[in-house]
Amino acid sequence: MATWAIGDVHGCFQTLEALVERIGLDPRRDRLWMVGDLVNRGPGSLEVLRWARTLDAEMGDRFQVVLGNHDLHLIARHLGATSKRPRDTLKKVLKAADAAELIDWLRRRPFVHFERIAGRDYVLVHAGLRPGWSREDVTRAARRLERKLRGPKAKSLLGRRNNKSLATFTRARMLDGKGRPQDYSGPLEEAPSGLRPWFDVAPRSCPDHTAIVGHWAALGLYLRPDLIALDSGCVWGAALTAVRLDERRVVQTSVLDRLQGAARR
Repeated sequence: MATWAIGDVHGCFQTLEALVERIGLDPRRDRLWMVGDLVNRGPGSLEVLRWARTLDAEMGDRFQVVLGNHDLHLIARHLGATSKRPRDTLKKVLKAADAAELIDWLRRRPFVHFERIAGRDYVLVHAGLRPGWSREDVTRAARRLERKLRGPKAKSLLGRRNNKSLATFTRARMLDGKGRPQDYSGPLEEAPSGLRPWFDVAPRSCPDHTAIVGHWAALGLYLRPDLIALDSGCVWGAALTAVRLDERRVVQTSVLDRLQGAARR
């Protein structure tokens, strides 16, 4: 039984299929975790969602997907809480006959997932965690957001950008001196003065857990004992990455999907 974590797919379905085949995933026994941003920018968001929903029905709790900012953008567009952005590639999803079912499935994904694998505690989240929070704090904030997203307040939630927990879970990379997420998305070594990556801000949230994240393509594959960062820029023409947690074994597949100009740097 293996546990694999896969980085940001962004609608690169052909690449995802190839990577899953390379790792030899056994849906009857293995676990598969995905860091969010299943959709948008790439050409196959509809296919990725259908694949994920089918796999969820087959694997149950052994398949975990947390929500990313692009997943929330798709939900927001479906609910009429936001408008199309220049780089969106979501038309096929929104026009699909099963759009409502797929987006309802997406709305029921968590923001964070905790689990102990091979004697080590992990937390799966798309972007980051707020400094100083315990596991109980993180879980409480995530469940509060999940209830809103699944209920009648979803449109209101997604129409605002001032929810700190939502911003941290789905968009955080660098924090300022007051612990607020900033929009910087470039390389770590070129970050403006006064900003630090969320995972280096003390006191570290859930310090006894290894965080598995995506969201930061310019950071790339970044491994250390307390962090597995998996956004290796697939939708920017690079690679999609999987890591087997118990071995820290890395498997990558170069992008195979035909990316349009909107998805390129």
